[in-house]
Amino acid sequence: MLYRNILLIDDDIDDADVFIEAVNSLDKNVTCLAETNPVKALEFLKSTKILPDLIFLDYNMPVINGNEFIEKMRAVEKLKSIPIIIYSSYSENAATQLSIIHDTERYISKPNTFTELTALLKNILEEQ
Repeated sequence: MLYRNILLIDDDIDDADVFIEAVNSLDKNVTCLAETNPVKALEFLKSTKILPDLIFLDYNMPVINGNEFIEKMRAVEKLKSIPIIIYSSYSENAATQLSIIHDTERYISKPNTFTELTALLKNILEEQ
């Protein structure tokens, strides 16, 4: 698998638990951490020595939203090249209209079932 270290930033604890469970069901060798507070997530990224290979970022969060998080993250040199997938309950059409989707990030809508989530993650994690 291309990605070994994943960070999920999502203020919904239940969604984060399900996401981690889905990743673990696909590959036990992939480390998936979750942070429910985007400010703490940014502090963690700035201070950690082992950066994630991929970040899944919820768009709708309190304190700072996905766009604000990306701006703050991309302003830090060591974090600029980490790929981000915006992971939100918006449909892709709504995200496009709201200008959530950028050239530097990908966007996926949160699936409705665990089976859909694992299939989606399998496709992403096995990309070459």
